[in-house]
Amino acid sequence: MRLTQVAYLGLDIGTSAVKGVLVDGEQQCLASASRAYGVDHPRPGFAEQSPDVWWQAVEEVVVDLRRQSPEGVSRVAAIGLSGQMHGLVLQDEAGRIVRPAILWNDQRADRECRRLEERLPEFGQLTGVSPMPAFWAAKLLWLAAHERDSLASARHLLLPKDHVRWRLSGEHVTDMCDAAGTQLLDQAQRDWSDAVLACCGITRDVLPRLVEGTQHAGWLDERLASRWGIPSAVRIAGGAGDVAAGALGIGAIHEGSAFLTLGTSSQMFVTADGYRPAPESVLHAFAHALPGRWFQMAAMLNGASALSWVAELLGLSIETALSKAERAARDSGEGEHSEGLLFLPYLNGERTPHDDPHARGVLFGLTPASQPGDVVLAVLDGVGYSLREARDVIESAGTPIERLAVIGGGSRSDFWLRRLADIIDRPLVRYRDSERGPAFGAARLARMASTGEPAEHVCTPPEVDTVFEPRPERSARHAAQFERFKALYRALRPEFKRAGSSL
Repeated sequence: MRLTQVAYLGLDIGTSAVKGVLVDGEQQCLASASRAYGVDHPRPGFAEQSPDVWWQAVEEVVVDLRRQSPEGVSRVAAIGLSGQMHGLVLQDEAGRIVRPAILWNDQRADRECRRLEERLPEFGQLTGVSPMPAFWAAKLLWLAAHERDSLASARHLLLPKDHVRWRLSGEHVTDMCDAAGTQLLDQAQRDWSDAVLACCGITRDVLPRLVEGTQHAGWLDERLASRWGIPSAVRIAGGAGDVAAGALGIGAIHEGSAFLTLGTSSQMFVTADGYRPAPESVLHAFAHALPGRWFQMAAMLNGASALSWVAELLGLSIETALSKAERAARDSGEGEHSEGLLFLPYLNGERTPHDDPHARGVLFGLTPASQPGDVVLAVLDGVGYSLREARDVIESAGTPIERLAVIGGGSRSDFWLRRLADIIDRPLVRYRDSERGPAFGAARLARMASTGEPAEHVCTPPEVDTVFEPRPERSARHAAQFERFKALYRALRPEFKRAGSSL
């Protein structure tokens, strides 16, 4: 079958939605769909989801794709998966869910992180980053202490997208990139670390089989294929964590390729040809979705979700909130606010550079004259200053950044990207159709698993939409505000810790 006659399905199992794209052999999008869902917070600092909501959303997305392009669905040759990283799913022997999945932004396992470092001083060098509550290692210790029966009932530990893979194929498999985000992987060897497993009190038999993201990792169940109108004998690729899948979608596969994401969380990502850990800087060094490649990443727990939060708080749509912020910036001479509002965007705590699960959002400097637009503008800039801090961390670790591609829902706003270019002081490149994001990268992995083509042939950059150049005079003014931003966090860190320890 010629490439023009086949299609590839990419599914991204995100924190807030499942997104799917159907891509043909010329890498044109035939159809796209998404289904949203929520996150449960049963206690302060907890974040959970029922895996059943992911599967229901997958079913609805596939039905929607078939409605849009029945011919395309009937020509699917392979499926690729990406998903939110670090989530922990516990299955029993029969595949039943033992308890709700514990997500990446869950902060309950803070104390367990210290125990891991005490047990294994080289933990960060092995796993690519110092212990953090988001990752499986700390969560497993928490479960052993607080939900021993749940852990004892578990026969399979899976990541979110890999639970969906099991529903698709019956296989317990994960890829190197998503495995990297468990903190159970020896990153340099690209294998489970027996030393870390011993620290966590688990054995390899409960873990999924490891494959590279481009490898074949199972077949679609024939009953599902028949129900969905998909051919039989459809391969499922190893897949990737969402950030690495996003990298493939924009061609960030070569040494030094850099981009940032503006999704629920935010990341700054640089591809590397070798493993370069820097755990002392809270910089993540993980296996990439491609064999023989790794990446360095600053991971922030708060991204465009901060904009969604403030818009909901003020009773505004996202579009109206952005419009009010733009008006506030215009009315104040581009709103540099050297002595005005500051926002610490740590609504879910923070990873890079603070490793502080107790940090919280702070709006500082309100006066009777403050307007909704000023507040939204402070939130946008607060996310920007956290990204500027990420740039500094990566470059301090010896990795220069000359320019950054940008993907994710937040990348749709020209106004925000112009400000971010000024704040980060680097050119930002937005590609056409950049909102396709990880699902498109997953479709590319499906293609490589099906055809065996090299990544250099498949993972090419899309057409450039807009380049946002930093404006030197505004970058200089933001640099002063950035220093106030850092000073505010330093002043409040002891208060965050006190408040967190009282919960």
